[in-house]
Formats: sequence, C-alpha cells, structure tokens
Amino acid sequence: MKIKTKILTLLIISIPLISKAQVSQLKNSRPNIIFVMTDDQGMGDFSCMGNQVVKTPNIDKFYEKATRFTEYHVSPTCAPTRAAIMSGRHEFRAGVTHTILERERMALDIFTLPQALKTAGYTTGIFGKWHLGDADEYLPGNRGFDEVLIHGGGGIGQTRYGDFPPNEENLYFDNVLLHNETIVKTKGFCTDLFFDAALAWTKKKIDAKEPYFTYIALNAPHAPLVAPESYKKRFLEMGYDDGTAGRYGMIENIDDNFALLMKKLTEWNSLDNTLVIFTTDNGATHLSGTLNGKKVSHFNANLKGAKNSPHEGGNHVPFFWYWKGVLAEGKDINELTAQIDIYQTFAELTGAKLPKKMQSLEGRSLLPLLENKKENWTDRLLFTHCGRWDTGMVNESEYKTFAVRNQKWRFVNNNELYDIATDPGETQNVFEKHPEVVATFKTPYDNWWKASVPLMVNENRAKVEDQPLHLRYNKQLKEKGIPEWAPDTY
Repeated sequence: MKIKTKILTLLIISIPLISKAQVSQLKNSRPNIIFVMTDDQGMGDFSCMGNQVVKTPNIDKFYEKATRFTEYHVSPTCAPTRAAIMSGRHEFRAGVTHTILERERMALDIFTLPQALKTAGYTTGIFGKWHLGDADEYLPGNRGFDEVLIHGGGGIGQTRYGDFPPNEENLYFDNVLLHNETIVKTKGFCTDLFFDAALAWTKKKIDAKEPYFTYIALNAPHAPLVAPESYKKRFLEMGYDDGTAGRYGMIENIDDNFALLMKKLTEWNSLDNTLVIFTTDNGATHLSGTLNGKKVSHFNANLKGAKNSPHEGGNHVPFFWYWKGVLAEGKDINELTAQIDIYQTFAELTGAKLPKKMQSLEGRSLLPLLENKKENWTDRLLFTHCGRWDTGMVNESEYKTFAVRNQKWRFVNNNELYDIATDPGETQNVFEKHPEVVATFKTPYDNWWKASVPLMVNENRAKVEDQPLHLRYNKQLKEKGIPEWAPDTY
C-alpha cells in the first residue's frame, strides 16, 4: 500500500515492522554506509510527501520501509549543511558562513567525518558536490576521502565561483571533473555519472570485503534546471514551462538512479550489512512556474519559506534510514534532530577512535532514538542562520534571517513565534501572545552568536583573483591535457 502523507503530521496507517533481528545495541555495529544527499530538493518534491505532479516511486518505496526522522533539520543553504555534516558542529563554528566568496571553505583545523571513519578502518568515497573549498588543502582528497569525483565550486557551470571553465559550455552533460588528483573529461548526464561512479567504487569495496562510506552528494536538482529530454518530455506535454520540466525531470532521474542503487545492493547481497540514508541539503527552490501559460505555485508540503529562509521550508527536510533486518520499517521518529547529529552517530556506529584534540562535537548520537530509548532524549535548541551577509558585515547580522527551534516552537527574526506542534505551516505568528516563550530563546541565542563569531575564520579573506581549480585546469591542460574518463563497470 502506498502511504500518502500530509507533511509534518506524517500520519502513518500501517504498523511499523520491527525485525526479530533488530540490533538492540547499535554502537560499534560497523555497517557499511551509503549516504545520498540531493541539492535544493525540498519536502514537497516527492510523491510520497504529497506532490501530485512529480513521480518518485522508488524513493516512495524506500520511504515506506525506512525509519523516518520527521523533525530533521539542516542548514538553509548548500555549503553550510555540508560543513555541519563534515564537522559535527554548526557551520559558522566550522568557518562557513556563505556559499561563495571563500566563506564556503571549511576550517582546516576540523577533523572531518571521513577522517573519523578512517580511524575505524573504513574507506571513503565522495561523488558529486563537495563545496567546502577548492584550494588544494581544502579538497576532499586532503580531508579524509580516498576516492574523489567532484565538480568545483557550488555547482556545475558556476565557473565564476570556482567550477572548471569548460563546464559553463556543457551544463550537466559531458562535464569536466576532478577524479582524485587528475582533472578528467566525462560523458553523460551528471547524476547518472555520479551514481555509476559510486556504484563501481562501492562494488570494489564489497568484493574486497572492506568497510566503506559512500557519499553520493548530487548537484541536482540545483539550478540550472537541466535534465535529459526524455525526463522533461512528460512535463512539457502537460504544459509546464521549460524550467519546471527541467527541475522535475532531474528529480525523476534521481529517483531512477536511486532505484538502480537499491537494485544493485540487492543483487550484491549487501543490504544486510549496509545502512542506506536518503536526505536533502536544504529547502526547495523554484517554487513557481507556468502551466499552459498561467503562473502556478509548486507544491511545498505546506511549509513556509524555501531555500535560504529561516522558516521551516528553509531547513526542514526528509531523512530516511534503511538497514535491512536491523532498523524498524515504516517507523517515524518525531524527536527534533539535525545535521550536526550525523557525525556523532556515525562515529558511534562504526567505532571510530576520535583524537583527544579536535573540535568539540555539538550534535547528539541518534542511536538512542533508533534503539527506541527515547527516555534518554531531552528537548533541545537548534540555531539556524542564513548567513550570506556582505563581507565585513558580520557584526550587523546577528538578528537578520535567523531562527531558534525546539520541539514545539520556532522563534524567527526576533519578531515571530510559531507553535510548530499545532501550526507546522507557520500561519499564525503568536509572538505577542507568548513573551515568556520568547524570553527562553533570546538569551541562549545571544550567547550562541557571541561564541560563534570568533570561529568564523573566513570573514576577512582577501578576494581570490584566480580560482584554484581554474589555475589547476589550465596548468594540466598545458602540461598533459585533459584525459577522458569513465567509471568502471559494475
């Protein structure tokens, strides 16, 4: 039975299935981990979440058998979410306050998540979008990843902000990418390529019986809104504009690739010892378009705001976990969780040996929730800030585009308060009615901000005249050319 949901209430008709083999103690259980994260895909961009236009049958199927964190929050934009995942702390405290202007560079003193996993004997691979710095010392191959296939900057074709120069001409097809230490020319649509490369590398790890972390960090469905024509066709025939057809086409292409991933893991008998996670990096974009020439709004799961918003639509996203025979199927976990929790959770799952001298982790382990030990989970405050202020304006930005969230309330921009428990769409601002609630948020937020500002290490960087990957591309082109590259077969 396909389960239809109303977002944020997520009413499930079926009873969660918990296998007799479910692990009661997940710590040090050492699963392989495949982490799939799409770019700019919001809560409303899935048919299982209520979208009546786009079709995502394969992610829907995954949703139905997954453990779902229904109150999972990330950062409002791309690089910040990635920094929080890789560091286990709020992005500002990892040096990232923007997606461009060298303020996307994750601080070099961060002991990264893949570095942590390597202490437990895992091999690590990233396929897609890094977006935490393009200079050599910031690249993922120097931050804990053994296998690297990435574009530059924040998106394919964003050459102004660091991507490889040729990608401005061949958006999302036949791209120039960095494969480990070599810049290469590839063939095909970017999402297909990243999944194929991830599957080929993962199969090698399976065959070698090496524990692995596969990080499939897609650039789609981030703009530009480009998809293969076969994926756009249905939406164009319905009368949608080209941009909507491109975006929804990218989403349906992701769904097909996710189906391929699950199919191969099944064929390789790998689901019993593999944790598969699907999520997105922030809220949706491009929430309007035209249908038969008339302007329409696209489904956003009844959330207020979108990407780069301090409201729920900016950072409340899907978070689906599946580990065959271990995690409960069709179960919702409704406690408040966040991207900063991933580091601590993965470290405990894998038995990572963290060094004594490293950044303090701000997240919590999710294992008590996965083990149904909710008595160990107390309410918390999550701090959200959109950042992206003009360079040099950090001191004037504390009260702009921010939010504080606990299980029940969302406090926004110093003049909005919403009872999320009863009003998940943030339709009724009750700021004036609950000064006692507002008071419980203001001081903790001020203290958090004051402690965060000194850790924003990229605020006074000089403007980069020559993007690092541009220099690297031109040097390699001159010295040995750009070789063609394709993933191994699997």
